[in-house]
Amino acid sequence: MARTARIARTTGETDILVEVDLDGTGKTDVATGVGFFDHMLTALGRHSLIDLTVHCKGDTWVDDHHTVEDVGIALGQALREALGDKAGIRRFADVCVPLDEALVLAAVDISGRGELYWDVPIGPDKVGTFDTELGHEFFAGFARDAGITLHLRKITGDNAHHILEATFKACARALRAAVEPDPRVSGIPSTKGVL
Repeated sequence: MARTARIARTTGETDILVEVDLDGTGKTDVATGVGFFDHMLTALGRHSLIDLTVHCKGDTWVDDHHTVEDVGIALGQALREALGDKAGIRRFADVCVPLDEALVLAAVDISGRGELYWDVPIGPDKVGTFDTELGHEFFAGFARDAGITLHLRKITGDNAHHILEATFKACARALRAAVEPDPRVSGIPSTKGVL
C-alpha cells in the first residue's frame, strides 16, 4: 500500500498544496515565496527521504508568519494521512545533527498525540529577512497536525542559519527512522493496539 498523501488547504491568508511519499528518495519541489524557508523544507525532504511537494501562495506582504505556520499544518496533515494506521513502523527515533558549531537533538514518537517540546534558543532574530521565531511556529503546527511527539533541543550553536538548518535536518533524520517499516514489528507498535 502506498504511503502517500495530498493535502490542499486554502484560507484567507494562504493557498497551499502539499504532497508526500514516505517511501521516496528525498525528491523535493518547494515554492513558498519565502527563500530561507524553501531552503529548510528542501533539507527536510532530502534528509528524511520523504518525497515532498510544497507550493504555497501566502500573504507575504504582511509577513512570512502565515505561510510558515500554515505549511507546517498542511505538512503535518499530510504526514498523518500518509502514515495510515501506523502498522509496522519503527515509531520512535532520535538523532543529533551537527552543522558546523551548531548541534541539535531531535526525538520523535509517532504517538498520535501531537505536541512540540522546543528548546532551541536562537540569538539573532533574523536569517536574512526570515524571522528565526518562525522555526518554532512551523514545528508546532507540524507536530500538532501530524499527531507526533517532537522534541527539538539545541545542544550548542551561535549562528542562526546553522541552528535552524541543523534543527530541520535533525527532525528529518529522526522522521526518516521513525516512519520506516520495521520487519520485526507486527501490527501497531503500541501495547494499546492503536496510535
